[in-house]
Amino acid sequence: MARAKALADLGDVDLIERLSDTKEELFNLRFQFATGQLDNPARLGQLRRDVARLLTEVRAREIAAAEQADARSAEVNAVTAQGEADG
Repeated sequence: MARAKALADLGDVDLIERLSDTKEELFNLRFQFATGQLDNPARLGQLRRDVARLLTEVRAREIAAAEQADARSAEVNAVTAQGEADG
């Protein structure tokens, strides 16, 4: 799995797709573990960390988008207030 730097370079759609694939693989490995068919139990921990990395990147993007929206809203409010004061 790619590190955080490589995840930052992925597009939003690719990131969500990779998250979905990783969660699906983790689900399947849990079944294999429960039935005693899992060859590499360390892979479970690896996938859990990968899911956490992906979710962290998704949340970071959500926060960045919200901050941009707040900044735009503040700009609009400032321009509107200035226009009202001039008018």
